[in-house]
Amino acid sequence: MSRRIHPAFQSKTVVKLECKYCERSICARGMRALLLADTKVELYSTDLPPENSIQLIGTDYSTQNCECRIKDVACLGCGNVVGYHVTLPCQSCIRSCNNGHFWMFHSNAVHPLERLDQTGVQIMLWGSLPNCKEDQEMSDDDLMMEECLR
Repeated sequence: MSRRIHPAFQSKTVVKLECKYCERSICARGMRALLLADTKVELYSTDLPPENSIQLIGTDYSTQNCECRIKDVACLGCGNVVGYHVTLPCQSCIRSCNNGHFWMFHSNAVHPLERLDQTGVQIMLWGSLPNCKEDQEMSDDDLMMEECLR
């Protein structure tokens, strides 16, 4: 269960993300973040590629703010672009204090929901989040349960 995470991110709240357009579950381990190349831009990120909820679309491109190569991602429920994936980070962004997440979601395209820990009482923080493999197993079960309840 223990893993290395920069101290600056250990106390950040874990959020589940839903598509604002169709309410489809996008991911179960999101983090509120700021764009490294432009800290005025708020978004959400995750360290685990969301499965069965998004699709990479289009071709890689770069922005004016940095040299990262990125590719848009669309919601599989409605087809709207909800974020992007950093396919090749630039040296400037890698050297910056970052959370190691390469899947980003636009704050105007997703809705965050605070995630609770296994007790269902406390809000989960990144410092206590299970590693990706353990959490992937839990996320798949959670998603199946959510689909059954809808």
